[in-house]
Amino acid sequence: MIKQKKSGQLIVISGPSGAGKDSVVSRLLETNKNIWLSISATSRSPRGKEEDGVDYYFLDKKDFEKKIKEDYFLEYAKYTDNYYGTPKAHIIDKLNKGIDVILVIEIQGAKQIKELLPETVLIFIMPPTKKDLLKRLVGRQTESKDKIISRFERAYQEINEVSKYNYVVVNDKVKKATDKVAAILKAEKCRVDRIEEVCLNNTEELLHEGLIDNKEFDNSK
Repeated sequence: MIKQKKSGQLIVISGPSGAGKDSVVSRLLETNKNIWLSISATSRSPRGKEEDGVDYYFLDKKDFEKKIKEDYFLEYAKYTDNYYGTPKAHIIDKLNKGIDVILVIEIQGAKQIKELLPETVLIFIMPPTKKDLLKRLVGRQTESKDKIISRFERAYQEINEVSKYNYVVVNDKVKKATDKVAAILKAEKCRVDRIEEVCLNNTEELLHEGLIDNKEFDNSK
């Protein structure tokens, strides 16, 4: 009776650096094969074992700015002196094929996408405490003290933006947080605005007409 929209769902996941967004998304992808993770482009240098085309598309600043002018990105933002952006073409293609797409992006970019595509689901991943957040940032051992302080200060600003999101999930345990995100996505599939139309096929219509005409159901006598 209910025909749902065939297009995929666009999901944006944000949160401060160190909140565990990537861990939650990785676990989610293991359990849901109809979700595709969009790879962002960035002008920053690779960290550790990060690979081009796997973790990010790594561009130098000039190339990134050139692609901005060419309308290559669905959204882009500048964060701690580096550009981050979402390539447009692959996302539109996946959504049209009915595949759900996850974007792990910053708050500025999330706002841009919500304005362009209002049906986008915004989920904010929150660390359990600020102490846990600092511990995670230090534990990475990939950045200088000044960078860690900068990210920690930025986290305060980002957490204040949580009201702009549809959902907030506290990542105290990765499995628990992932289960909550999965439940959100399942519920979103049942939203009324995801229904394209409500229809009756021929068999159902005949049954309906038969019930109406059947005098056994007439209680008026």
